[in-house]
Amino acid sequence: MKNTKVRNQLELWLFCAIIGAFAGGLVWALLKVLAVGTEVIWEWIPGRFSIPFYTIVVCTIGAAIIGLFRKKYGDYPEEMETVMGKVKKEKHYEYKNMLVMIIAALLPLLIGSSIGPEAGLTGIIVGLCYWAGDNLKFAKQHAKEYSQVGVAASLSVLFHAPLFGIFEVEESESEEAILEMSGTSKVFIYGIALAAATGVYAGLSALFGAGLSGFSAFSVVEVGRIDYLLMIIYIICGCILAVFYEKTHQLMQTATKKIPAVLRETLAGLILGVCGTLIPAVMFSGEEQMGILMEEYMNYLPLALIGVAFLKILLTNLCIQSGLKGGHFFPIIFAGVCMGYGIAMLLCGNVESHMVFATAIVTAALLGGTMKKPLAVTMLLFLCYPVKWFVWIFVAAAAGSKGVSILEGK
Repeated sequence: MKNTKVRNQLELWLFCAIIGAFAGGLVWALLKVLAVGTEVIWEWIPGRFSIPFYTIVVCTIGAAIIGLFRKKYGDYPEEMETVMGKVKKEKHYEYKNMLVMIIAALLPLLIGSSIGPEAGLTGIIVGLCYWAGDNLKFAKQHAKEYSQVGVAASLSVLFHAPLFGIFEVEESESEEAILEMSGTSKVFIYGIALAAATGVYAGLSALFGAGLSGFSAFSVVEVGRIDYLLMIIYIICGCILAVFYEKTHQLMQTATKKIPAVLRETLAGLILGVCGTLIPAVMFSGEEQMGILMEEYMNYLPLALIGVAFLKILLTNLCIQSGLKGGHFFPIIFAGVCMGYGIAMLLCGNVESHMVFATAIVTAALLGGTMKKPLAVTMLLFLCYPVKWFVWIFVAAAAGSKGVSILEGK
């Protein structure tokens, strides 16, 4: 009996390590393909051929291809909330269309859609975990838990924020679900998966080069009394952006349903291309654009930065609801940083310390209002901001979550 229990525990630990390793490898492969594809489409081709209105052409034709692909194979990739909702409700997730899911996750990102890659990754990882549950006897009992472990490992590696994946998956779960799985601490299980995921990702990056880079980290600055006094204004600005996100999400969802498939995606691609031609910063997920913004924000008018923040959110919802689908975490962080820079410049001028703290609080309130998971938001923003700001980032995220919920009547 004791030997059987020990064997079961070892199988559990081993399988979680395998899930983590595969998640790390999948994240690396996806980002590597995106890096190569993006370089070919957006640097190599326009560098050798003069094509008028190149951005509009690529976005429109690419979006039409995505529309045809979705019409033939289905509504992929599914958003992370949809995937985890199916897992919770149906206790299963369909995995037979795995190749379709991978292609559907890549296409919108390659044409510069204002989205992040986490939505596509979630569906693929969860599908693989349920495949294991259906085909491997020892994995069947805990397929749901394995899928949560896989998603947590993927998100943590993707965002370079080890604890974010855990809190994103678990913050809304019951306390019992967080603490135990077959008599084993779930924290320990996550630790095994995260270690394997991080190790595989780092190893592949060292051997073959990394893919797309993550968000740049802000420099450590001293925070003054004026910054703490302005926190309420920054939180309000973040809440305004969060409400704008929710309203445009609903508006786009209603409006795009009235447009036939393929035409819907094509029109979204055309709008994306036009906006990208006029304001390149609103394209793609926002990581590289934020690095540029951190160096060049003084070259922009404050109102222009605030306008870019709203436009980024609008385009993200347009892309997601029109079929150029992906995640929203990366674009929302970029929008929050733009708003933070713009508001701080209006209130304090161009002093860097004021800028950095403002972007942290605005972004935390914005993410708190959209995610409703203050701890997950705090862990996520450690990839950009100093850990010693933990309290202020958490307060802003919690205030954003509560404030937006009150405004929405929830």
